[in-house]
Amino acid sequence: MAKAGWNLVARLRRRSRLLGQMARALRLFLPMLRDVLKGRYRPVPWSALGWMLAALVYLVSPLDLIPDMLVLVGVLDDAVIVGWLLTRVDAALAPYRAWREASGREDDGAAS
Repeated sequence: MAKAGWNLVARLRRRSRLLGQMARALRLFLPMLRDVLKGRYRPVPWSALGWMLAALVYLVSPLDLIPDMLVLVGVLDDAVIVGWLLTRVDAALAPYRAWREASGREDDGAAS
């Protein structure tokens, strides 16, 4: 029983880390886009843009791996795939995150 409890705790930690990565990607993407468009940040993180575009296309596309007509499973499939794509966005934003920290731009990008 104790081993099963530790296994559950490890799985929950992994999931919370993934949720944190997804939230961080969403929080950083728009400020990064603003910095790129205003010319403050170069090089353009094309992979982050591509992963985010893939996530948006998958969300709005009528084609799914599992149709949304199967309500719970269809929505869960969307959440898993978009979540995975957002973790890829977060990984692609690592250089931008380092640039923000080095340049002191911790302010969420709102005061541009």
